[in-house]
Amino acid sequence: MIRKSLLSVLGLTGASAAHADWALNMPKGITELSAETYDLHMMVFWWCVAIGIVVFGVMIFSLFKHRKSVGAEPASFSHSTTAEVLWTAIPCVILLIMAVPAAETMIRLEDSRDPDVSIVVTGYQWKWHYKYQDEGVEFYSSLALPSVEARPKQSGVDPFSVENYLLEVDRPLVVPRGKKVRLLMTSNDVNHAWYVPELAIKKDAIPGIINEAWFRAEETGTFRGQCAELCGKDHGYMPIVVEVVEADAYQAWVDTRKAGDAQVAQMEK
Repeated sequence: MIRKSLLSVLGLTGASAAHADWALNMPKGITELSAETYDLHMMVFWWCVAIGIVVFGVMIFSLFKHRKSVGAEPASFSHSTTAEVLWTAIPCVILLIMAVPAAETMIRLEDSRDPDVSIVVTGYQWKWHYKYQDEGVEFYSSLALPSVEARPKQSGVDPFSVENYLLEVDRPLVVPRGKKVRLLMTSNDVNHAWYVPELAIKKDAIPGIINEAWFRAEETGTFRGQCAELCGKDHGYMPIVVEVVEADAYQAWVDTRKAGDAQVAQMEK
């Protein structure tokens, strides 16, 4: 019974992860700032490793060196000014070493001035709406049909047979490589969060508030994320897909979208 339950949990986990590779660390990402964020993360991690080794090493050494069975006698002093200065000064220096580069990166993360592309991202229950401010292009991005069909219980469709299960959309966000893309995020109903690990962006979309984020992708490809704020019963079914393409391909896509929208508008008349 325990084995069967464990296998069921693993199966659900595998399905929800959409066959994603397991990783023990955060991704380096495809932007300069995501690489900086990764380097900061690793710097703090190795400082913590070093501190842990020193602290536990001293503790273990003291336990063996000063145990009663070898005749150790308790110290008679009540405090040591030198020790107090050292264990105050050393952590302050370590914190400064970590804080200065972290502050520099945080300032850069918030500097969304002079973008090449501005996109308004609006969260809905349960899909995303993208509006390119300077291009006159806008559309909804929803969970792709194969995932929708495999969602229901006893649907007859094996989720493992669906490529990018729960991580594919009908209309991805398309952006040009090497250009500064500013995202203006809000929500139409409840709190959402736009999260794409490879872009090092996780920003809340809140009704009545505009949050900003930006990125400059250095690589082309398809990068996936999900809503990271519990927003209702279909929270797990509003993925994010970002396609980074070359500048000429991006312009061709924009022209195609405009032509298609114009044709639809003409038909509606």
